[in-house]
Amino acid sequence: MDTSAVALPKSDSYDRIASPWHTILLLVALAAWSAWGKFHADQMRAAANPGRLSLYAQTFAFEWILFAVMILGVRRHGSPFSSVMGERWKSLRQVLIDIGISAAFWVCSGFLLFLLSKLLHANGLGRNMQFMLPHGWLEIAVWIALSITAGICEEAIFRGYFQRQFISFTQNGPVGIALSAALFGAAHSYQGLRMVVLIALYGSMFGILAYWRKTVRPGMIAHAWQDSLSGIAASLVRH
Repeated sequence: MDTSAVALPKSDSYDRIASPWHTILLLVALAAWSAWGKFHADQMRAAANPGRLSLYAQTFAFEWILFAVMILGVRRHGSPFSSVMGERWKSLRQVLIDIGISAAFWVCSGFLLFLLSKLLHANGLGRNMQFMLPHGWLEIAVWIALSITAGICEEAIFRGYFQRQFISFTQNGPVGIALSAALFGAAHSYQGLRMVVLIALYGSMFGILAYWRKTVRPGMIAHAWQDSLSGIAASLVRH
């Protein structure tokens, strides 16, 4: 399998791609968003008619704003866009390879996620999360757009940016992956403690994939597909 198009030089593998202060700024923004999300989720669970479209719109806006701030910090530091995303596709073959990898990853990680959810007694599509799942075709359409946004922005931010920064700070690949995965889980604290643990474990799988491929693109595809399918399946089962 040809990975030369996405491999980074070894000398660059532990380089910072943004300043520590920029990383702290993003961490503070994520902490504030997570705290607000936990508060807002509790309110929506208690509401008879939760405003899902409003929640989707706010999440959509926040993720793209955070993505833009992340890219600005990387650019200001003098790092290339590829330091976050990986090198661009240069042939149809590379596109098809990453699509194939994302499909295989989605199947394998989904099976592991199912086993872990049983072990942890965590069910992300249970009563705890019903408030945010789409109802009707309009909400499904917006949910898919939000899922694509999550696939792009969250993989770029958590696996492309934070993982790379944590690896740089610790000079250790596995530790950087673990820290990024823990942050990814904590950012979903509104789903409850067991789901935080499960999502962190899931994030570690995406982290390993990104570290191996030296690009977040296969993870973006798998992430967007997984989120889209989960919402659609939950909506169809409900009806």
